[in-house]
Amino acid sequence: MPKLKTHSASKKRFKKTKSGKIKRSKAYKRHHAWAKTPKQGQQLRGGAYLAPCDEANVARLIPY
Repeated sequence: MPKLKTHSASKKRFKKTKSGKIKRSKAYKRHHAWAKTPKQGQQLRGGAYLAPCDEANVARLIPY
């Protein structure tokens, strides 16, 4: 069977964990920091896991 190509945009946005879950970064973090409260900035700092309904689609894009 041939090698599968990894989707270039997806490999920049998602990482696979050891347990097989897919990790992502939170949205709304980049611009207009002055308009967000400090609490909102702190909550956006950490990573998050992909929803189970989206995992199959993204797992196909990052096979390795």
